[in-house]
Amino acid sequence: MAASAPKVLGPHDGKSGFLGSIGVRFMIDGQEAGDRFALVEHPMPARALAAPMHKHSREDEYSYVLEGKMGALLGDTVVIGNPGDLIFKPRNQWHTFWNAGDEPARILEIISPAGFENYFRELVDLGGAAKAGPQALSELCSRYGLEMDPSSIPILIERFGVRLS
Repeated sequence: MAASAPKVLGPHDGKSGFLGSIGVRFMIDGQEAGDRFALVEHPMPARALAAPMHKHSREDEYSYVLEGKMGALLGDTVVIGNPGDLIFKPRNQWHTFWNAGDEPARILEIISPAGFENYFRELVDLGGAAKAGPQALSELCSRYGLEMDPSSIPILIERFGVRLS
């Protein structure tokens, strides 16, 4: 689809998949927006940890909370977002995020510039983080300029009362 083509996406439209602990729905791909940004939705089960501590070298992320509560650890700072809140996760900053409530949550994730949405697409195709295996996950992270710290998972689970689904 051309960058200037109009698009209407209904509430159940767009390819969906599972990343391992949270879902993803692809809403606007980079090529549709001239590679300026991409938009995905992340449905998150109650108390789900989205990812280990990680940092992006190429893109910034903006999380807009639609439903539920989203917690985020940005460097050493913990923030909680409620419906209508926007949380900025800048590139080159270690961070993670999770559903901070006992009910499902949904966020819109704006990725700028675009490209990282394809990491999610490839991870879905691999069957999610747990099924991908360490070697495939490491190669995927390397291709997308992503550093991950899997050793942070037990600490995050204990500290924030979250789980990997």
